[in-house]
Amino acid sequence: MEAHSSPHAQPAAIHVQSRPVAAMLILIGGIIAIVVSAAISICVGAADISISTVWDALFHFNADMTSHQIIRELRIPRVLAGALTGAAFAASGAIMQGMTRNPLADSGLLGINAGAGVMLAVSFAFFPGMSFVSLMLFSFVGAAAAAILVFGTGAFVKGGLTPVRLVLAGAAVTALLLAISDAIAIHYQVGRDLAFWMAGGMQGVEWAQIRIMSPWVIGCLIGAVLLSRSITLLSLGEEIAIGLGQRTGLIKTLGMLLVLILAGASVSVVGAVGFVGLIIPHVARYLVGVDYRWIIPCSAVLGALLIIVADIGARLFNPYSETPLGALIALIGVPFFLYLAMRERREL
Repeated sequence: MEAHSSPHAQPAAIHVQSRPVAAMLILIGGIIAIVVSAAISICVGAADISISTVWDALFHFNADMTSHQIIRELRIPRVLAGALTGAAFAASGAIMQGMTRNPLADSGLLGINAGAGVMLAVSFAFFPGMSFVSLMLFSFVGAAAAAILVFGTGAFVKGGLTPVRLVLAGAAVTALLLAISDAIAIHYQVGRDLAFWMAGGMQGVEWAQIRIMSPWVIGCLIGAVLLSRSITLLSLGEEIAIGLGQRTGLIKTLGMLLVLILAGASVSVVGAVGFVGLIIPHVARYLVGVDYRWIIPCSAVLGALLIIVADIGARLFNPYSETPLGALIALIGVPFFLYLAMRERREL
């Protein structure tokens, strides 16, 4: 990646390293892998189902057959939820990393997931039986409040928020919000509902949730792709972006709004699954270069694939008592985060 540092640089002077052929291969291969993984996900579980039964359930549905009911009402919504939330978490992480130029940025690490969790705890305690639409709205409010707390600390830190300082601020806010969530859960005896959410997973996802979240997630993914060129310029430096005519304040506002919707919708469905938005954008950047016009769509495809495959693993590891999805992702995410933190320790 080469860039002239002058704020008056012309667009022709910016050379962004990208690998469009590799990106297209990832997109095509990733979509094929998602389809194959989705078919496997529908087949496996406490009740193993053959692929021919899945085909019959899709095209010759028989409401009297238990296997068809399981496929239609349980497993297809589950795999769709995995694809949507995986794409949403990964794309939100890519947007955050590009806008903040912070390799450690992720909705889970920066308190956004915990903020959504506090509002879910409030809804469980004070508004039992709340509709999914209301739960999503509460999640968005909590996510936004957490983001304001984390990024607002930049006004009180000399030299602004470096990557590691931003993560430390996110860790502090996350700890505070988790403590509040636990206090609400204990006092109002909603610990079981909150524990299910904290563990992360897609058990019990219904079509109603898919119908509500899918337009928001798909719309925001399209918005992220449309904003991707501006995010690429921001990732080169704010002075360069301004010199190239970018309205950086508007771009950051739109980008953060996309992140809040993507993360808030995903958290309200599958719970506090962290590290997807941290790992996947780095993998995509390594494979396709630093152009976010390729990073964001490739991240979405790889994130969807990761969640679907991890969910298969969660069911196969212990079919009758599923391993929490968040725990499986953390097995990969924690070492990756420690590696990145060590690499960025000079920012402390």
